[in-house]
Amino acid sequence: MGWKELYLKEDWWAIWLGLGIVIVAYLFFASGSSIRWIAVTPSKWSSFDQLANDFVKKIPQYLAQFCMWLAIFSASMKILGHKLSEFIPSFIFVYVFSILIIILGAWKYASTYTLEPPLVALVLGMIISNFIGLPRWMDTGFRVEYYIKTGIVLLGATLPFTLVIWAGPTAIFQATIISVATFLTIFFVGRKLGIDPRLCATLGAGGAVCGVSAAIAVGGAVGAKKEDMPVAIALVVIWAIAMIFFLPLVSRMLGLPTGVAGAWIGSSEFADAAGFAAAQAYGGYAGQVAGITGTSEQSIQAFTLMKVVGRDIWLGIWAFVMAIIATTVWETKGGAKPHAGEIWWRFPKFVIGFMLASVIMTLIAANYTMADFNKEVVPVLVSPIKNLRTWAFAFCFFSIGLTTRFRELAAAGGKNFLAFSAGATLNVILGFLMSAVVFYQFWANLGQ
Repeated sequence: MGWKELYLKEDWWAIWLGLGIVIVAYLFFASGSSIRWIAVTPSKWSSFDQLANDFVKKIPQYLAQFCMWLAIFSASMKILGHKLSEFIPSFIFVYVFSILIIILGAWKYASTYTLEPPLVALVLGMIISNFIGLPRWMDTGFRVEYYIKTGIVLLGATLPFTLVIWAGPTAIFQATIISVATFLTIFFVGRKLGIDPRLCATLGAGGAVCGVSAAIAVGGAVGAKKEDMPVAIALVVIWAIAMIFFLPLVSRMLGLPTGVAGAWIGSSEFADAAGFAAAQAYGGYAGQVAGITGTSEQSIQAFTLMKVVGRDIWLGIWAFVMAIIATTVWETKGGAKPHAGEIWWRFPKFVIGFMLASVIMTLIAANYTMADFNKEVVPVLVSPIKNLRTWAFAFCFFSIGLTTRFRELAAAGGKNFLAFSAGATLNVILGFLMSAVVFYQFWANLGQ
């Protein structure tokens, strides 16, 4: 694809969109203004009168923000080759429900009743998709990967690069141990059950690296059969959805600090979007649920360091290595030999955007003391970016539910399910031991 990849891949559009927002926000900040007005979110409320007054007052802001998102996403979707006649009504549907979901999350007692926005968005989406039904053409607007990658780039602007560097070695070490163990378990259990090695590699990558993206990348690299991809994707989705509920619930029962729980989620979740939902949900317990220490940001930061920095960046290398094994060991008739450039082509590009956003904000912060940064920069520059990140994640979480169809997930197959589940179970146990035992102090005090 060459240079066309820069405007024909969602990864790059997520970078342009995320960095564009960060740069525009900084230009407003440098001129003495802010993008706070358009980065609107509901205020905390405890009565319907408060809610109604706040919503009516902010209607012009919601409309302006909707137009901003619609214009940006529509332009990129058109260039990517999608029909705007399908995307626009679908996105309107997503945005309206996202408002309702975020409003519910702003309710004073939302955490008390476990009504965290990510979980509500997921469940509501699955109910609509499986019990009400929507026309398939609306899937054009349910861009799970696009929304989550945009959110991750924006996340970089709220995560200091110094923290990424400091925590990176620990995150990569922990992620490597867990990923290798998970992959080998799925692969060898699958082979023991008689599953084709290419499918075993595809399943293993889905469980060990970064979910759907890894299953597709490694499946393509090893020459997996066409029908293997949907099987791997279905199993990733099944386990990812289960972990959205399981990991925060068990973490809450154990009273884990938010940083420790975030690291466990980053070690054990199978998809970026699902993991962010779980990490954000648990972060919402900070200061709301007795016994849970830490901050909401620590949960998201720990997850990001484990998943995005620790696991996702290995995608290209995994695809390259497995391609070598496939062409030299599994193929008897010979095939196209992999080359080192495969690492770059398979590398998840949005990680670059995440890193750049983090560097930009770190350079800005270097001109302030910590007290002045929190007083002058956070409310005017960082908080509005964080609010827009919240919207991108809401679009993503709701879209996950809307694209999760139980009937399609049921076709994964018994042997495939057993092989993947063996690795997933090890993943969860090993992730807990390394996050909550071996590196407990590190994750509990993340960023302090």
